[in-house]
Amino acid sequence: MRFERCRTLFGKDFERLQNAKILILGVGGVGSFCLDCLYRSGVLNITIVDYDVYEITNQNRQIGSEHIGEKKVEVLKKLYPNIKAIEVKIDQNWVENFDFEPFDIVIDAIDDINAKVAIAKKCSNKLISSMGSAKKCDPTLIKSASIWKTYGDAFAKKFRYELKKAGFKGDFLAVFSPEEAKCKDLGSFVGVTGSFGLVLCSEAIKFISIKQ
Repeated sequence: MRFERCRTLFGKDFERLQNAKILILGVGGVGSFCLDCLYRSGVLNITIVDYDVYEITNQNRQIGSEHIGEKKVEVLKKLYPNIKAIEVKIDQNWVENFDFEPFDIVIDAIDDINAKVAIAKKCSNKLISSMGSAKKCDPTLIKSASIWKTYGDAFAKKFRYELKKAGFKGDFLAVFSPEEAKCKDLGSFVGVTGSFGLVLCSEAIKFISIKQ
């Protein structure tokens, strides 16, 4: 059976995992690996949201990026049958008008700070958010913590500042790395970006297993 080993590992939580409704915002270097992990772990109801097309510079870290010039959501729908896809630019306006209510978990794997703040304000009670995965080489340094307890991550620092500026007083789980940047430009390594996606997946499974 396809998911027998997952069922053996997760036990009674496996049914809950299969029935969970998960929304992934952004399916680039982080989000695509999170999608792969959730899909292979038995989650049957996954919705992805993205607007980009694949470029050659994506090929060092993004699942599906062999399909240069094609839309990410369309390629991933073929690679992962039965997922749902929304092709739209994730900006502040879209977030404010989108209905997050049907989803059990929202996974934020985008880079737009203003949109991330809007997401946090809209659904922090079920949010798991990715911080900065670029410019880093060591996946063993990746951590999960309250957004307010993140440290050593320049992207997370900027995000915290914008949350405070927006008057956000809630909390949510963030995946981050305190590793010092290894370059000035946007260099990236799939060992880290992909691992960010896998940690997001793991945290989502934990969230589902403890949810009553």
